[in-house]
Amino acid sequence: MAQIDQCDTLIRNALVFDGSGQSPVVEDLAIKDGKVLARGANLDVGNAGETVDAEGQWLMPGLLDIHTHLDLEVEVSPGIPEAVRHGTTTVLLGNCSLGVAFGSQLKGEENPILDCFTRVENMPKSVLSKCLDKLTWDDTAGYMDHFADLPLGPNVASFLPHSMMRIEAMGTDASISREPNKEEQKRLEKIMEDAMEQGYIGLSTDQIVFHYLANDPNKNIRIPSHFAECEELRPCLEIVRKHGGVWQTNPDGEKMLRTLKRYFWSASRFRGKPLRISALTAIDFVSVPGVWQKMLKLGKVINSKLFGGKIHFQALGGSFRMWSDGMISPVFEELPSTREMIACEADQADKRLELLNDPAWLERFAEDWAKMTVADANITKLGGNKDQATFQMKFDEMTFDDCAVPSWNGDSLQQVLDRLTTYIESNGEKGAKDEAEAAEFAKFPKECTHPREFWLQCLRLYDTGFRWWFDVANKDEDIVEEILFDENALPGFNDSGAHLTNLSFYDGNLGTLRIAQKRGLDRVAHAVHRLTREPAEFFGLDVGTIEPGAQADIVLINPENLKNHDMNKGRTKIFHDIFEHDVLVNRSDGVVEQVYINGTRVWEDGCRHTPALGTQTLGRAVRARRA
Repeated sequence: MAQIDQCDTLIRNALVFDGSGQSPVVEDLAIKDGKVLARGANLDVGNAGETVDAEGQWLMPGLLDIHTHLDLEVEVSPGIPEAVRHGTTTVLLGNCSLGVAFGSQLKGEENPILDCFTRVENMPKSVLSKCLDKLTWDDTAGYMDHFADLPLGPNVASFLPHSMMRIEAMGTDASISREPNKEEQKRLEKIMEDAMEQGYIGLSTDQIVFHYLANDPNKNIRIPSHFAECEELRPCLEIVRKHGGVWQTNPDGEKMLRTLKRYFWSASRFRGKPLRISALTAIDFVSVPGVWQKMLKLGKVINSKLFGGKIHFQALGGSFRMWSDGMISPVFEELPSTREMIACEADQADKRLELLNDPAWLERFAEDWAKMTVADANITKLGGNKDQATFQMKFDEMTFDDCAVPSWNGDSLQQVLDRLTTYIESNGEKGAKDEAEAAEFAKFPKECTHPREFWLQCLRLYDTGFRWWFDVANKDEDIVEEILFDENALPGFNDSGAHLTNLSFYDGNLGTLRIAQKRGLDRVAHAVHRLTREPAEFFGLDVGTIEPGAQADIVLINPENLKNHDMNKGRTKIFHDIFEHDVLVNRSDGVVEQVYINGTRVWEDGCRHTPALGTQTLGRAVRARRA
């Protein structure tokens, strides 16, 4: 090998997973001017600005987060530090029909960003409002261009968000009440064509039945993408197909036959080329066991030679644990009475208390409680059974955490209710674990031995301080592994930046790597491929590789610390200084040793960001390449 006269960084003796899926080899890697200069065994380098001894560490391309809602956070915190610390160097924006590709879209009293993001992604309006002044562009071209002026950490790529697109072409009121007229349809198709030529990945739409608007008078209306019929979507998606782009979508639990029909739009059999589809999501729901198998079998059929499709279902590399602040959680958007509670603004504790003491609301809630506590519930499809709620109240599977009553933390709701019942039935003589708990139990009237009344009184007393978690999906790691490595699924669904205090999967890709590690290095090589080059190729992005000439986005991982990484134990709530609000995040310190973006180290020693992150422009807006 020819001698290399000079490089900026030389990484020695790492076990290199290059993203191809091939077995790893021990190599050196040289970086110069933000790009990979060379890689190979025992590189002969005359002068290196810095030499890093990576013996015993894994080196791989930077990881892709294929499903995020960081659209607003990147405007106020462009380093996106919570993603970077877990090895993410490229994030996909504009998912689930939401985004800021058209700027703020403010018009009179209309505020579409607050209207769409607040409840769908559980982001308080106070947080979202901090971002609105940063949205200075007013078209899709300006959005892609403005990233050059930000000190980006990770690279960003974006879908065109359909709800915002509908608002842009039709106005808010029309977008949630009717189909487009002929002129509006032409406008939608023109926007789509322009966006594909500008380098957008494709189109994102939304059909999840829990997604509602947040502004009066539309709080009981779903977001605009739900109002698009096939006659509207099909022409726009044919533009996406023509350009080799991707449709990001999700199922409508109330119209599953229509959902299945739309998934078959991927087929190339009569269209010349497939429509690439990235769909939510292949996870093992507690409430709908086995549905992941049906999704993957469907993908196998669509992707068969008979139909010639190209669809995958996004997958999460770990357990799907969800927190709830009182009744502020996505699962409670399903039922009318609980939806009323969520429709109150985040700071309107008085409005929530008013509902909790309103006899009419309590009557409505009692009906919905019956749906959430069905004996021998048999949910056959998500959101599709009118007599049963998707989320079933099982107090022994719901755990207090960061609760207003500290002694309850770690206990299940059932354990606390059992002690309360003993306390009430013994007239306060026994049951409470200590004096502090007895003081709390004294606030509960006798009827609170009934689970519903216990629930309601907790809400009255503690509001959002009545905080607890439960596992929505992926409790069986063997099933998670089967999903992650199915060819009709694709890992990388992390939902980063969404549901500020409800969810946190920033480290989901590390979960995939840890699960793979149990099966040996070849399985790890497969996992690295699935988290780097495979999604990069599917979405048409020039990232995910460490070949000479590529942008030097590189991750070093400590395999011994990876073995012990626990996504559940790593979740923690912090105060976000810019948002001035609590945020649920992950901690995987010691697992990711170093992260480089564009050749610059942004995370080091497994425990800290470098000053470069968020102050230097390192990442870029990645414009999709066309197949």
